[in-house]
Amino acid sequence: MLKIKALLFYGLLLSAVITECLASSLAEQWSKVSLPTYSVSAQSIGTYNAGCISGAVSVPINGTGYQVMRLSRSRVYGHPDLKHFIESLGQTAAKKQLGSLLIGDLGQPRGGPTLSGHRSHQTGLDVDIWFLLSTQAASHTLAFKERETWNAPSVLVGQSDTIDYRQWSKANEKVLEVAAQTAEVDRIFVNPSIKRELCLTHARHDWLRKIRPWWKHDDHFHVRLKCAKNNHDCQGQEPLPQGTGCDAELAWWFSEEAKHPVPSKIPPKPLILPVLCDNVLKQ
Repeated sequence: MLKIKALLFYGLLLSAVITECLASSLAEQWSKVSLPTYSVSAQSIGTYNAGCISGAVSVPINGTGYQVMRLSRSRVYGHPDLKHFIESLGQTAAKKQLGSLLIGDLGQPRGGPTLSGHRSHQTGLDVDIWFLLSTQAASHTLAFKERETWNAPSVLVGQSDTIDYRQWSKANEKVLEVAAQTAEVDRIFVNPSIKRELCLTHARHDWLRKIRPWWKHDDHFHVRLKCAKNNHDCQGQEPLPQGTGCDAELAWWFSEEAKHPVPSKIPPKPLILPVLCDNVLKQ
């Protein structure tokens, strides 16, 4: 019996290693592509964590109310809807004097898997935005070195579930509110403590439904847009649950089960991209 269990264990381990190697090889191919494909209209293909994009556009690294960070990664590409969303949110931040938005990763020129472990951001519909609303960035254009070396500070106290009000402000709440009220936004991922803070201050607001608790995300929020209407090969997520999510659903995130999830014994599924993505990669 022990031998059988050992064989099963090593079999699962080997399967996981092979899956990881194949995923890394695939990510290498996509990371080498430096330009988007030409397309009359941008097409997001597949799912957020297994897909690609044809006809992506780059987001200008400087815009009204925002600046793009980590330029060396060359992940400034996305669907035109994503470009419009970032520019619009930046304009609102500037108009309301909330501070300058610091934009993290969008996607690669043609989407697809990345080498750094981001499983999503593959269809040009995801963007990370720092919680740091920089007054310094609002007053001048950041140098390349600043964009590479600045870090996104956590809005939590140490490793706790407590909000650090030296880093968190009403301006952060306003940015999330504006983003969540944008029609093309599907959901926004934040740390559970941030969701709880918003539930305390905006308990009855419908836009809270789009604010979704997720592991980490204590130094940035992750915006995910809906599939564009004419992108028939784009697969969206399941609909959001009803309600604001400020009930038992949120309470679970502070349980021991959520804080210390048990690793699955089932090896991860191999990353399989839609057939259409082969054509996107080869163009």
